[in-house]
Amino acid sequence: MGFRNRKGLVAALLLGMSTALPLPAAALDDAQKQEFGALIREYLLANPELIEEMSQALEIKKEAESRVMAQAAISENREAIFNAPEDIVLGNPEGDVTVVEFYDYNCGFCKRAMNDMVAMLDKDPNIRFVLKEFPILGPDSLAAHRVAMSFRTLAPEKYGDFHIELLSSDVRATEAHAIEVAKSFGVDEEALKQGMSDPAIDQSIRQTYELANALGISGTPSFVIGDEAVFGAVGEDALLAKIANMRQCESTVC
Repeated sequence: MGFRNRKGLVAALLLGMSTALPLPAAALDDAQKQEFGALIREYLLANPELIEEMSQALEIKKEAESRVMAQAAISENREAIFNAPEDIVLGNPEGDVTVVEFYDYNCGFCKRAMNDMVAMLDKDPNIRFVLKEFPILGPDSLAAHRVAMSFRTLAPEKYGDFHIELLSSDVRATEAHAIEVAKSFGVDEEALKQGMSDPAIDQSIRQTYELANALGISGTPSFVIGDEAVFGAVGEDALLAKIANMRQCESTVC
């Protein structure tokens, strides 16, 4: 073996891998490269927990990078995120903390998150909850959201109940099903269908896609609270903790 300190070399190599630093491969000849490869394999097989540690470190790094990206995007798009005039606001329109949710009517996790929203609004009368229509689960979702967006123009005062009814249904959200739900709230079907062709709907959906892309949001549900994007159905307690922090120190993390 041409290397005096095998463990030290392996440790240095793994450190370079975990921090994405370039290694001086050009300084090694072919035989040394082969020996290095065999040594790394042997070392990892003997210490498989290192792979898990490196994976966890990489995940932490990615999460940190996502938070920084989201914070910049929130700062640059604050008005469009929190105060877009076409968005429906549930809870207290004058609430001291705003929660923004990106959701899809065919998202199973969104159904669970909806129950969290209802519980939060029941417990805390000072939460302002903004709904962002974010149809990403195929043509049925897009069509159902078009119905919903037409409904909110025709009967905004009933939208909260419509939203809960459609999202909590065990039936797949399609255009036909969404129309049936809308009709159960007394909205005229022809007026609903006519409203679905409004160019403002396409513009609103495009804006939501652009915001989601800037925030690093690729799935539903996702939330924005204060200076943080929150990914996934994290649960009522986690969201309430972030809301409490916002009140205490104007950040989701105090």
